[in-house]
Amino acid sequence: MQSRLTHLNSDNTTPEQQRVLTKILKGPRGNLDGPFLAWVHSPELADPAQELGAYCRYHTRIPLRLSELAILTTAVCWQSQAEWQIHEPIAHQAGITPEVTEAIRLGNDPIFANADEQLVYQLTKSLYDKKRIPDDLYQQAVNHFGESALVDLIGILGYYSLVAMTLNAFEVRRNTDQPLPFNED
Repeated sequence: MQSRLTHLNSDNTTPEQQRVLTKILKGPRGNLDGPFLAWVHSPELADPAQELGAYCRYHTRIPLRLSELAILTTAVCWQSQAEWQIHEPIAHQAGITPEVTEAIRLGNDPIFANADEQLVYQLTKSLYDKKRIPDDLYQQAVNHFGESALVDLIGILGYYSLVAMTLNAFEVRRNTDQPLPFNED
């Protein structure tokens, strides 16, 4: 990963930054992919953010397939290059088809084989496009997921919006020859 921030190493990190680096590297992620490369510059932000991220990524009531769909839809909303590059393969492994991810990436409405995927996509698009969820869609979501899982889904969207903004602001990029998923005009 690379960014426009100062590269941290053992010569220029504070003890708090080193503590957070060690905690992240020993955690379930095991790397500084994504926003952690930036957040480690502010250990006071990095600590709670990485804990929230661990919950949103590994422990919610939302199945991985659906959370990855929500994350990719977030990446498109923010045109977040690294977020898409990190999560697209995970989405495929979790069962989201390449046809669905490509439609989402291009800003087209995908054709879903599963009703729960359609529901997550509609909720996500409604929040990003209209900043609200209409009553009928909200009730469908509560009936399908339950209130606690719906709160988790909205938490996933909020957390990955923070991730996307961080990645975009600090130009966090993967070191890859792979073309960028979104044009940068």
